[in-house]
Amino acid sequence: MIVGNFNELLAAEVMSPEAKNAAMKVLVSPAEGWEGHVMRVVELGPNGYSPKHAHDWPHINFIIEGTGTLLIEDVLNPLTPGAYAYVPANTLHQFSNAGDVPFKFICIVPEKGHK
Repeated sequence: MIVGNFNELLAAEVMSPEAKNAAMKVLVSPAEGWEGHVMRVVELGPNGYSPKHAHDWPHINFIIEGTGTLLIEDVLNPLTPGAYAYVPANTLHQFSNAGDVPFKFICIVPEKGHK
């Protein structure tokens, strides 16, 4: 059993040159016993964004705090705390912070999608 608080974990900077002010915290993964999936918190600082990309796995997202946007193909979707999104495989997408405070969201991916 795993019980914790993501605020107590250290974030790892997202090292992609196509990301800005982006970091990630792994909450639950195969290392903690969840075979096949990874649950993480992505944190985007002010003016931060994830890479604009597509991949062959889906992911599920839940907004924790801050305000942001999710670009899916050519549609820009506003996101606020409590919002959720399912991004299908092979779909162009990008998360961006739209505010002055950190934008944080849960992102669940298959194990192969965690880098």
